[in-house]
Amino acid sequence: MGVKLTSFHNSYGKKGKGKIMRKKVVAGLMAALMVTSMVGCGTKSGSGSAKKSTSNGKVTLTVWGPQEDQNDDCHWLKEQCEAFAKANPDMKLEFKYAVCSEGDAGKNVTEDASKAADVYMFANDQIPSLVAANAISKLGGDTLDQVKSMNSEAMVNSVTYDGSVYGVPFTGNTWFMYYDKSVFTEDDVKNLDTMLKKGKVGFPLSNSWYIGAMYAANGTTFFGADGQDQKAGIDLSAEKADPVTNYLVDLAANPNFVDSGVDKYDNTAAMKAGDIKACFSGTWDYKNMKEALGDNLGVTVAPTITINGEQKQMKAFAGSKAIGVNPNCKNQKEAVALALYLGSKDAQKAHFDERAIIPTIADVDASSNPAAKVQNDTINNASVLQPVFSEMGSWWDPAAAMGKAFTATDDTKVTHANASEQTAKFNELANKH
Repeated sequence: MGVKLTSFHNSYGKKGKGKIMRKKVVAGLMAALMVTSMVGCGTKSGSGSAKKSTSNGKVTLTVWGPQEDQNDDCHWLKEQCEAFAKANPDMKLEFKYAVCSEGDAGKNVTEDASKAADVYMFANDQIPSLVAANAISKLGGDTLDQVKSMNSEAMVNSVTYDGSVYGVPFTGNTWFMYYDKSVFTEDDVKNLDTMLKKGKVGFPLSNSWYIGAMYAANGTTFFGADGQDQKAGIDLSAEKADPVTNYLVDLAANPNFVDSGVDKYDNTAAMKAGDIKACFSGTWDYKNMKEALGDNLGVTVAPTITINGEQKQMKAFAGSKAIGVNPNCKNQKEAVALALYLGSKDAQKAHFDERAIIPTIADVDASSNPAAKVQNDTINNASVLQPVFSEMGSWWDPAAAMGKAFTATDDTKVTHANASEQTAKFNELANKH
């Protein structure tokens, strides 16, 4: 499966020992809650991936997570699992760990769900394939109540599929704007068109993960207003989308606009060199941007754009990363309790302290990283849920092609003269399943 299991061990250095006792009370309360919690999917009979050991009477859970959470510089995954086990000795837990990134979980877990991890970390857009492979448990009872109480509606929706919730979110995934405070004021960055009068701005117009924000600003919806209506499709109707296409024709022609979505474009290098004064990216770029601009670095939600004289808020796609439970696991109570703990307040705080993973829980103090607040503000106020339906796959290639067409120099170029025609074709392709 492309992942390597590592053997269980009780010690991993001094780094995690002080945290274990501080988590004991919280973990114990969660374990008590889990006694009455249920998951919505039944477990399979036969061999599960976690079995009660006949040699030592312990329950072994296999846990998969990214390399960055279990290497020489960060022991977050093992620290949290061991803290949970120590706080719940009645569960008699031990763990096996393996490396599997959130992005690879959908492929590795579904390859053979009966042999996959009991608890694993995944990106939310993989939920449909995980459900189809009977590789992820839906949450219910006290567990579901806990997930809803800990997270915003947007985060809960990100792990909701076909009316059910799968997984415990632990960080959001979206983008926003970095800018040079020596060029733009806090008022300037509220509107993109105002910014373009003062300095060059790089926006990934030809990147399909970004261009959708422009159309969403004027009412385009992606599978309904809440992203949960599979039959609704992507609404690029003329009334909503034509004005945006015409706006983008002018945007691409503005000498202060740069399409930063072209191959190998380096936002950090461009910002450091002063080639652009603002760009759009996510929390993964904060450290680089801070090194490039120092005290002049500003971070904020995406600005508004001016459509037919009205200010319209750009809305980024937003998703999450979460912890899932394999329904083939024979020890569901313990596995679900662990998943809930890995997404808890204490665990998210440790994740932020050790790896700057931005928490989803609002009262986790992440104020030392300005991008944390902006990410959460974006998810809650300036985003649309990135739908998890397989039909969303029809969006990516046509959207990228449309973005490239605004700066094209051949007959594929979008102009005011053909804007309506090009938008209609875009609508057709984006909904061609």
